[in-house]
Amino acid sequence: MSAQPDFKGKTAEGYEIYPQLEIPETLAAGPGPGNTDARVLERYAAAGCADHMQADVVRGMKEAKYMLRQAFGTSNAYTYAVCGTGWSALDTAFTPILPGDSVVTFVNGTFSGIDDLNVRLKASNVEDLAANPMDPKPVNVVTVNVPHGQSVTGDIVEAALAEHKPMWAVMAHWETGSGRINDLQGFNDACAKHDVMGIIDCVSSLGIADFDIDDYPAVTTWASCPQKGILGLPLTYAPISFNDKVIDLIKKRGCPSYEHHPILDGKHWCIADGEDVETAAYHRTHSGYAVASFHEALRLLLQHGRAQKAADYAFYEKGLRKAVESMGCKVTSNMTSLVVFNLPDEFEGREKELVTGCREQGFAIWNTLSEPAQIRIGILNQLTDAAIGDIVGRFADAMIRLGAEVDKAKVLEDLNTYLSSRS
Repeated sequence: MSAQPDFKGKTAEGYEIYPQLEIPETLAAGPGPGNTDARVLERYAAAGCADHMQADVVRGMKEAKYMLRQAFGTSNAYTYAVCGTGWSALDTAFTPILPGDSVVTFVNGTFSGIDDLNVRLKASNVEDLAANPMDPKPVNVVTVNVPHGQSVTGDIVEAALAEHKPMWAVMAHWETGSGRINDLQGFNDACAKHDVMGIIDCVSSLGIADFDIDDYPAVTTWASCPQKGILGLPLTYAPISFNDKVIDLIKKRGCPSYEHHPILDGKHWCIADGEDVETAAYHRTHSGYAVASFHEALRLLLQHGRAQKAADYAFYEKGLRKAVESMGCKVTSNMTSLVVFNLPDEFEGREKELVTGCREQGFAIWNTLSEPAQIRIGILNQLTDAAIGDIVGRFADAMIRLGAEVDKAKVLEDLNTYLSSRS
């Protein structure tokens, strides 16, 4: 029989036991993660089997794989999900990059900057790592920095690829660090022109924007996350898709990985030799609970409809943008899942104070993680009039607490007028 803690939180054997963890309900209104749909959580809790090779668990993985292909808009056989966060998918996407490979990366925010670091770690040789273990600077990786608040354009990509003639090019599609959409078509066209294999970080666009990755054939690899457009927490399965060109390259020269090996990981999703097969190969333990919740998240996305969901995000982002601007803020982003903005001049420098105050009220917004300091408010899984009204009302309250002269009633009245304009 296990020892029971006494009123001081100590077991009979002297082990300290903490109280059961209680995490309060919070409105996640940042760049991600978004609040998980109750149906996804219900499927997670209702899964009755922890055996990862049980027939329904394997069936769920197969069906999730098929639904992911629809979500991505692809016929790529190697389309599945990596255990972990979005960074796990991105690490898998970068695994085919070997030391000495020539790469051009495009950075215009915090997360494309981390992508760049990951690439430099992958492409470094032993001497590069020894010279700067935490932040190597291999000469075979060229980083193109685009100022915060600006998008990576096709012209920027074309000029860099024409000059450096790399093997690989890496870009974020939507950069949530600065709230900017980068030129996917221009990136694809430049990669095609210069015979470069493109890798796209679509962490912030998959499941939010309406696009088919097969329309961009020069992009060989796409990596996303579970907590934004897919809204599949708590599973932490990160979607990824490889086309045949990069899979053939791995077959030819391999890659120094096991956990994040694009081909070996695919085997557990019933993908072998570029074909769907009936039997999953055992090489890592997937959770039946995670499979069930991920499966439901994909069902919800496809039931909503990719085009409809993209239109809903665009509509509600516009309403949020108008409301924030009416409070004297200047929006600099062009994404549809969040707004990134500067506070009125008189409150410059108080961004973290405002964010901290909001979080204390259960309203989880974010400041930017790099300079310049800005505010980020997101609408992931908040695609209703009531949800947007709640977000705007809470932010108006926060601005008033900060000392701004905001007419909350007028802001909400104008928002309701805009929302009612939708037929």
